Amino acid sequence: MWYFIIRQQAIRNQQYARLQKLAALTEVELFNEPYENYCLFDVQTDQYKEFMDLLDLEGIAYELSPTKPTRDQLLDNMKK
Repeated sequence: MWYFIIRQQAIRNQQYARLQKLAALTEVELFNEPYENYCLFDVQTDQYKEFMDLLDLEGIAYELSPTKPTRDQLLDNMKK
C-alpha cells in the first residue's frame, strides 16, 4: 500500500474523481485556517504506476509515503 498526499486546493473536482477511482481509499484531513486541507489516497501496489502517471500527466504535486501519515505529521510538515 502506498499513500499519496495531495493538498486539496491542488486538484480540481474532475481530477479528484479520476484519482478516487484508482485508489483503494480516499480520505480528506480537514484543518482550520491558516492550514490547508489534505487528500490522502491509499493506493494498492498494482495501481501505483497508473496513479503516479495520472498525477504526473495532470501536473499535480504530491508527496509519497509507504506508511500512512498521522494528522500530527501532516501538521508538522505544514509548519516547516
